[in-house]
Amino acid sequence: MARYVGAVCRLCRREGEKLFLKGERCFTSKCAAERREGGPGQHGHSRQSRSDFRFQLREKQKAKRMYGLLEKQFRLYFKRAVRGKGVTGTKLLEMLETRLDNVAYRLGFGISRRQARQRVRHGHVLVNGKKVNIPSYRVAVGDVIELRGPLKTNVEVKASIDSVAGRFVPEWLSLDKSTLKGTVSAMPQREAMPQNIKEQLIVELYSK
Repeated sequence: MARYVGAVCRLCRREGEKLFLKGERCFTSKCAAERREGGPGQHGHSRQSRSDFRFQLREKQKAKRMYGLLEKQFRLYFKRAVRGKGVTGTKLLEMLETRLDNVAYRLGFGISRRQARQRVRHGHVLVNGKKVNIPSYRVAVGDVIELRGPLKTNVEVKASIDSVAGRFVPEWLSLDKSTLKGTVSAMPQREAMPQNIKEQLIVELYSK
């Protein structure tokens, strides 16, 4: 499967804000988005237009990069959101948030979505006691997510969970640090999903 293998810090600089793609580094003074002003490349943001299309495109690119998806995958999620019940933009974010790799990241099973996705792919994540190695697997209310065997005592995993628990665990998820198990207590509501994503602009872009 195709995937982005370039420098992720340039993606944050391209969007002009942190997308938290490198885990703990994003919360320190080493973050490239803070150390270097402007976009990547020689001219940075100096030649950008101010059209509606530009703002719609950048919003879509930001969401796509934040969740680590390619264009074909992201467009497929949008088509499913259109067919679903409720507000299209909110439904789109709900589908992205309930991906297994994102839930594993939110619970602290990885310092970044990329690392959480890798652990899912390698079969280190269990859903209701069964191994699931599909990052796009959608969790449901009542699902219990946990790590397999050796990773439960891994020092790096424990540090990651302590770090995430110290910052935030979304209210629609609950984490038992003693057993390293997370439970989906509800479907995420809009206020509990990323506030820096303007989903209406994404809907407008794809609706043209």
